[in-house]
Amino acid sequence: MKLTGAQALIKSLEMEHTEVVFGLPGGATIPAYDPLLDSPIRHILVRHEQGAGHMAEGYAQVTGRPGVAFVTSGPGATNIVTPLCDAYMDSVPMVAITGQVARPFIGTDAFQECDTVGITRSVTKHNELVMNPEEIPLVVRQAFHLATTGRPGPCLVDVPKDVMTAQMDWYWPSDEDVVASLPGYRPNIKGHPRMIREAARLIAAAERPVIYAGGGILKSRAAEVLRELAELTEIPVVTTLMARGAFPDDHPLCLGMPGMHGNYAAIMAMQQADLLIALGTRFDDRVTGRVKDFAQGAKVIHVDIDPAELGKIRQPDVPIVGDANQVIGEIVRAIRHLVDGGEAQIDRTPWRATISGWQEKFPLHYEPADPGEALKPQFVLECLRDSAPEDTILTAGVGQHQMWASQYWRFNDPYTWVNSGGLGTMGFSVPAAIGAKVGRPDRTVWAIDGDGCFQMTAHELTTASTERIPIKVAILNNAYLGMVRQWQEMFYDERYSEVYLSPDLPDYVRWAEAMGCVGLRVEDPDEVQPAIDKANAIDDRPVVIDFRTDSREKVFPMVPAGAANDDVVVHPAQQPGGERYPQ
Repeated sequence: MKLTGAQALIKSLEMEHTEVVFGLPGGATIPAYDPLLDSPIRHILVRHEQGAGHMAEGYAQVTGRPGVAFVTSGPGATNIVTPLCDAYMDSVPMVAITGQVARPFIGTDAFQECDTVGITRSVTKHNELVMNPEEIPLVVRQAFHLATTGRPGPCLVDVPKDVMTAQMDWYWPSDEDVVASLPGYRPNIKGHPRMIREAARLIAAAERPVIYAGGGILKSRAAEVLRELAELTEIPVVTTLMARGAFPDDHPLCLGMPGMHGNYAAIMAMQQADLLIALGTRFDDRVTGRVKDFAQGAKVIHVDIDPAELGKIRQPDVPIVGDANQVIGEIVRAIRHLVDGGEAQIDRTPWRATISGWQEKFPLHYEPADPGEALKPQFVLECLRDSAPEDTILTAGVGQHQMWASQYWRFNDPYTWVNSGGLGTMGFSVPAAIGAKVGRPDRTVWAIDGDGCFQMTAHELTTASTERIPIKVAILNNAYLGMVRQWQEMFYDERYSEVYLSPDLPDYVRWAEAMGCVGLRVEDPDEVQPAIDKANAIDDRPVVIDFRTDSREKVFPMVPAGAANDDVVVHPAQQPGGERYPQ
């Protein structure tokens, strides 16, 4: 069967069971948009290519299937670099297809030409420029295979315009063809038996162990076996920002988020541990604080499917390369063998009592607003949380609102939290929420955003309105770039340089209405719940609520940048003498 390269491209996406593509057409991709008219694939027309990439990420994070973005050459390709880097940092499966100028014009500085493969090489797991139409089916299969196996990540396929218009003989490569075409790619799934046994022995012998669960738990669908390990061994669990929901927040063994803005008990448990069981995590600087002072007395078991992570930051005593789901299952079986054989007795009562003391002394804390004061953002989040339907998906941008969302929401189910962790991309929340809602249309999706983040990608609400994607957006509007202001107040003598944003420009209600959304503004605590109830009742269009929050509010606890986790700063009301914070 003869097909054009463009037809082969769309058919290849269909063969990969692609349901939806987020994209924006341009000169180099016009040939591919013609056969898309006859395809069952849903296309969502974004307003900016960055939105297409973040929507693909949101879709991937809640479904586990690769998100697909389709953009044109030149500025279309460069606009998607930020989402590609975001997906690369957070191990999100994604396939980006970019148009390219026709082959004879490559290297001539033609209109809307750029070296897409060169630009994106460091922010993709794999990328390729397709120079013959016959290569399209295999290259697409490779991209999907690489994006979703081993350590997931983004892949990019760059297709020149004349390759899309040229003819080819259609074929579809087999699984064996794909594997044979990637001879150097063999992810190790199964853990080394000797390392598994050693890990089981260390776990059984530890007195103060902590399970340090990262985003790899979610990527490998290991939430169930993680819970089995924790309950079998009675070991408390910390869940990183990328792992929220991997272990239920309402479980008695859950300590919540560790790190720079983590719960005090989670931070101190890691510092005082004699064993860290690091599962699918990469010892990020936001978790470790000053590395040389991080969990100094702890031995480390480190499980990761990417061998490059083992020893990159902290040298493990027991390194295990493998898929978290499979390796944790093997460790569980090894521990059961020790327990059943009488070689191990597990009693974590003293350790859990110590942790309970930290939890009681230093819970998350904020001071309620006095009459006439602006809303407290934590209060708004508690009201949103308590009113949210079961299985609500929450997305966040980056900054104070992201940290408060992770702290005050209760994540009891996996794949209900979508955020930008490694890259910290402002503007992530709204397009990611749109992608998440497309992937899980049965779920309520709330996007928590700051006023600074919202202004970066709010235009994608036009996409949501046009495509009938009824997400809900809560703007915690404090009229500042809040996290930068917090640092300037705490560490730069309150010298507020270029962080003030007007609370009234833009008018968020009128802007939301102009984009086809319902717009609401809340300034009084008594108005919070009615506005949330109204938003939850609306299901035929997006809703935006402008919550006017207190600009003086800061995120606590906080480990100052470059400090040791032992130097964690708690809320001023919890400090001896009520000091504001150490200088």
